[in-house]
Amino acid sequence: MPKDPVPGLLLRATELLEAEFSALPAFEPAIDVAAMARVLEATAHRLGNNYPYFHPLYAGQMLRPPHPVARAAYALAMNLNPNNHARDGGRASSEMEIEAVKEIAGIFGWTEFLGHLTSSGTLANLEALWVAGQLAPGRRIAGSEQAHYTHRRISAVLKVGYAEIPADCRGRMSLEALEAELRKGDVGTVVVTLGTTAMGAVDPLDEVLALQRKYGFRVHVDGAYGGYFRLIPEALDEPARRAYAAASEADSIVIDPHKHGLQPYGCGCVLFRDPAVGRFYKHDSPYTYFTSKELHLGEISLECSRAGASAVALWATQQLLPLTPGGEFACGLARGRAAAQELDRRLRRDGCFNALAAGGPDLDMVVWKLKAETGKQASELAHKVFAACAMRDLHLALVQLPLAWFQPSGVEPDVAEPEMVTCLRSVLMKPEHEEWLGRIWERLTGACADVLAESGGRRS
Repeated sequence: MPKDPVPGLLLRATELLEAEFSALPAFEPAIDVAAMARVLEATAHRLGNNYPYFHPLYAGQMLRPPHPVARAAYALAMNLNPNNHARDGGRASSEMEIEAVKEIAGIFGWTEFLGHLTSSGTLANLEALWVAGQLAPGRRIAGSEQAHYTHRRISAVLKVGYAEIPADCRGRMSLEALEAELRKGDVGTVVVTLGTTAMGAVDPLDEVLALQRKYGFRVHVDGAYGGYFRLIPEALDEPARRAYAAASEADSIVIDPHKHGLQPYGCGCVLFRDPAVGRFYKHDSPYTYFTSKELHLGEISLECSRAGASAVALWATQQLLPLTPGGEFACGLARGRAAAQELDRRLRRDGCFNALAAGGPDLDMVVWKLKAETGKQASELAHKVFAACAMRDLHLALVQLPLAWFQPSGVEPDVAEPEMVTCLRSVLMKPEHEEWLGRIWERLTGACADVLAESGGRRS
């Protein structure tokens, strides 16, 4: 692991925090330090049985390590363990949450809005769709087949119908299929994904908003993974750039600071363009809200107890790395995007792989399949290359996608082939991935050569 600056910085910050409460009478909790040391040593050994998420050679799932300042601020806040349900439980951390969420809303140009942090993107999406249901009771929710599976599950929890809209060969929601569903007249909300889980695809939000003006439905943007990319429009291809430019017109937006926002789990965020939706959260709680007339975050959240430490960590990170175009945070996103584009270029030049036939990645995820005579053989090779890469300390991911998406335009897939094929996927969300791409490519092609040699094939 890299040298960790957090312990020394945290020690100094802890001393400063303790000084803030120095007027209180001395109090020493009963702690068995020796027993704690033994347990922590055992914990460290157990945690060693894990993937190295912090390292650039981990390029599999959408897992990005929290920034050192976020880890330090979170640990510092745990000396108090604030609860951001009410000001009584988290006075300072509640103020930090309001400030941090305001900066996130600023990414989308919103100054008047309602928003707060949640314990996850799933909870954030649940709140957004719950509010949508209050505004259009009984009407269905529609989302792409490539949208996160939790949207269907959330719809079931809310007891509303869900329409799954087919995606095109880029993994983006099909507008033709969406409009066919809208013509039925009972869709109240359309979920538009900016950065799908499988491949980072960006749905055509600008064109969905055009349909909204025709059919009158609510637009919810699931930007849990890709929301922050609005900071780097110049690095995106034109369709994605148009989609992000239109985000300010959405009715609600979800973004996950615990993904690209460099935060520990769990830290999601939900934003509503119309602050008046806060009326749906109204409730009476005489034992919770009696010390302040200011807004309690528990008054605009479905969750009750929420970790104030998450707000402290996010606030500290955004103090160090403001969410501004051209800033250090935005440049980190651009470097991951550049790494994905370069990997896609190399895959297209190599004779062993098939990249998406319709074009390169929308964000910083890349998917590709192994060349083989059949989809079944390609899937088997993908599993073998995945394992061989792991033996070289390169950690990728596997994903199933339609086989036809990797075939040249106009070529019909053999009906005897399986509909889906197992592919390799790489999420290049660390800025360091740009400089490490050469080593990633060396390990990938070496693993592929070994697998093909064992299978009786050869690299082209």
